[in-house]
Amino acid sequence: MIKVYIGLGSNLDDPQSQLKKAIIAMEMVPSTSVAKTSSFYRSKPVGPQDQPNYVNAVVELDTELSASVLLDYLQAIENDQGRERKVKWGARTLDLDILLFGDEIINDDRLQIPHVEMQNRGFVLLPLNEIFSDCIIPGVGSVSSLLQQDNADDLIKLT
Repeated sequence: MIKVYIGLGSNLDDPQSQLKKAIIAMEMVPSTSVAKTSSFYRSKPVGPQDQPNYVNAVVELDTELSASVLLDYLQAIENDQGRERKVKWGARTLDLDILLFGDEIINDDRLQIPHVEMQNRGFVLLPLNEIFSDCIIPGVGSVSSLLQQDNADDLIKLT
């Protein structure tokens, strides 16, 4: 089994409900189980500011799937929940990002793991640190030290 960390985000159509439905859907992915779920956090949008605030979380999965097969399942969950890809960093019903896939470094047409922007996103670092406090991002450093450098003060813990 491989430990995988998934970033979740939503700012449309009852975002907390969207995240809860996505977590249930991830439990249905073959050869995969949800091991841990962080609290939910409210954050300001990245990109266009004329959109609602986001609700974010991080989930730890145990999986036997490859990263690309897992990505296919995650994108199917996004699509099932009405995800539309119209505007970069635009409002969305659901965003599921593979943040870490074991200790693998992947850089291909479909995937960049570790997720390319995770070290710059307090809304990823804070919930990730909550469920994996000694996390080291390959080639970047520890999540706890990144949190000290990052301003995650604008996040509001919801659950």
